[in-house]
Amino acid sequence: MSKAHVYKRDHINTDEIIPARYLNTDDRQELARHCLEDLDPGFVKKVKKGDCIVAGEDFGCGSSREHAVWSICGAGVQTVIAKSFARIFYRNAINNGFYVIESPDAPEKISDGDELKIDFKAGLIKNKTTGVDIKFAPLPDFALEIISDGGLLEHITKTQK
Repeated sequence: MSKAHVYKRDHINTDEIIPARYLNTDDRQELARHCLEDLDPGFVKKVKKGDCIVAGEDFGCGSSREHAVWSICGAGVQTVIAKSFARIFYRNAINNGFYVIESPDAPEKISDGDELKIDFKAGLIKNKTTGVDIKFAPLPDFALEIISDGGLLEHITKTQK
């Protein structure tokens, strides 16, 4: 079960996900301490391992920094559910072994604090708080393999053996 942290806005950019002043490290735990700091200063105190971020359109727009994905992963977030993603953020997520869900319906059907159960293979989000089911297109098999292997570098290493 995952708790939803909902941000009812579009265009949450990478500088809001992890401010540029913290880009002097690639340590996920250090970055996690500042995840969403400028958007929601209390986020890191309330997020628990396995929780989800829910947002509007174009999540992760802005710079191509992988630090944005690293900070979210480091904070223990299971997935980000958004109407749409900036393409670079979307691919950075997959390349770093992080599953993202694109769903135009989900942000209207999930409220802050709702309890969610996600079936990534079936493409189904069950909102346990409201009883609503939300379907989404699961990621393709090649992306699932990369995520399952822990990211693109790990996937390449595994397939080279």
